[in-house]
Amino acid sequence: MLWLSEARADDSGSKQHFISHLGRIVTPLTRQQLMLVALGIITLITPIAATSFGAANISFMDVIQVFINKMANLTQANGMTERIVMELRLPRILLAFVAGAGLSLAGSVLQTVTRNPLADPYLFGISSGASFGAVVMLTLFTGSGFFENAGMAANSGIFSGSSALSGLLWFSLPFGAFIGASLSVLIVLALSGLGLNSQVERMLLSGVATSFMFGALTSLLLYFASPQATASVLFWSLGSFAKASWSLLVLPTLVIGASLFIILGMKRQIMALQAGDETAHTLGVNVPKLRLNMLLLCSLITAILVATCGGIGFVGLMIPHTVRMLFPGRQPIILTALVGGLFMVWIDVLARCLLGNQELPVGIITAAIGSMFFLLILRKRRVMA
Repeated sequence: MLWLSEARADDSGSKQHFISHLGRIVTPLTRQQLMLVALGIITLITPIAATSFGAANISFMDVIQVFINKMANLTQANGMTERIVMELRLPRILLAFVAGAGLSLAGSVLQTVTRNPLADPYLFGISSGASFGAVVMLTLFTGSGFFENAGMAANSGIFSGSSALSGLLWFSLPFGAFIGASLSVLIVLALSGLGLNSQVERMLLSGVATSFMFGALTSLLLYFASPQATASVLFWSLGSFAKASWSLLVLPTLVIGASLFIILGMKRQIMALQAGDETAHTLGVNVPKLRLNMLLLCSLITAILVATCGGIGFVGLMIPHTVRMLFPGRQPIILTALVGGLFMVWIDVLARCLLGNQELPVGIITAAIGSMFFLLILRKRRVMA
C-alpha cells in the first residue's frame, strides 16, 4: 500500500508540474490580442452575413452555397439568387468597404498631420469642395440642364448622346471632385499657413468656413438646376452605394490601395509630426512639403469616394478615435482601414433594412452617429481640460 500511495503522490506531482509548465508556455491572451481575434472573426463573417440582408429573402446558407458554386465553377440551381448575390449585393458590400477604409485613412492622416483630433474630411471642408466640383460637372457639363431655366439647352453641345455622356461622366466626376477638394485644401492652407508657426485651431476653423462656402455654392447651383437634376443630385450628395457595380469598383479600389501603400511608406515621417513641427523639423522632415502632400492625398481619396458614392461624413472622425481607444499607444494604419471598411458595410446594411420599402441614404446615418460622437469628444476634452 505504501508504494501505491507514493506512486499516486508522484503522479499528482508530475501533473501539477506539467500544468504549471504549460501555464508558463501558454500565456493568456491580452486585451489587444482578444480584440484582434474578434476583429478577424468579424472580418470573415461580414461578407457572407451582410450579403444575406436585403429586400430579397436570401438565407445565410444560400449565400455560402453561391460562393462555393462560384469558386468551384458549378452551375447554380437558382440563377436569380446568384445574380442578386454576385451582381448586386457583393459589389455593393465591396464598395462600402473600400469607401469606409478610404475615409478612415483620410481622417487618420488629417488628424496626425494637423495634430487635431477633430480633423476629418467632412469637417475640414474637403468633402464639401469635392461635392461642389462634382456637382459642377453634373449640372454644367452633362445633360442635367443647369441653363434649362434660362432657356438654354445644356445637352445641345458636344455632350449630347447617352454613350458620350456615360463615358464622359466616368472621367468628369472624379476630376471635378478632385479639383474642388484641392481648391478647398489650398484655401485652408492660404488662411492657416503651412509653416512651423501655423496654428492647428486656425486650420480647423478655416476648414469649417471653407465647408460652409462650398456648401453655399453647391446650393446655388442646385437652385438654378432643373427639378429632376436637383432631386438626383440631392440623393447622391447624401451618400449611397445603390449604384455599385464591378466596373465602378475599379477606380476607388486602385486609388485607395495606392494611397494605403504611400501612407505606409511615409508612416515614420507622418508619425514624427505628432511630436510637433519643430521636433519633426529637427528629425529631418520637410514639414510644409509633407503636410501639403498628405493633404492633397486626402483630397484625392475624398474626391474619388465623393464622385463614386456621394458625401459620407464623420467616418474619418469616428474610426481613428475608436481604433486608438481599442489599441491605445499604437497607430495601426491597416487596422484603421479594416475597421472603417467593416463599419461602413454594416452601416449600409442598416440603411437597406431600417425601413421596409425604401432605402435610407448612408450619409444620414453616419451624420446622426457622428454628430453624437463629436459631442462626446468635445465633452471629454472639456473634462480633461
